[in-house]
Amino acid sequence: MKDVLIFHPYIYAMAKSNGNILLDGLNGQLGKQVVIKQYKYGTVVSRYPDMSKVKQTKKQLETVAKFKNAQVYAKRIIKDPILKAAWQAKLPEGAVVYREMIKQYMAGNAS
Repeated sequence: MKDVLIFHPYIYAMAKSNGNILLDGLNGQLGKQVVIKQYKYGTVVSRYPDMSKVKQTKKQLETVAKFKNAQVYAKRIIKDPILKAAWQAKLPEGAVVYREMIKQYMAGNAS
């Protein structure tokens, strides 16, 4: 089993736990308080990052807006059973229509 490394925001010591069944293989966030990440050396638990003071560039804001539009486009395709089936038939086995539509929109190939 991997080690579990726990980082506390105010304490610079690190705790290790071997074979913790609660965190083994777990990753993601718990609310907006804790983030759990998996690395090859073990599991890291840290507090949720405060991104409120990060100022995005104009290009980053444009990309975020484009991605939101890509999501709307992809959701529209997958909600229509006929369109979804038509796209699924064109894709290789195992490919997901939603992801492919996002990819195509971001690449500028959306129809």
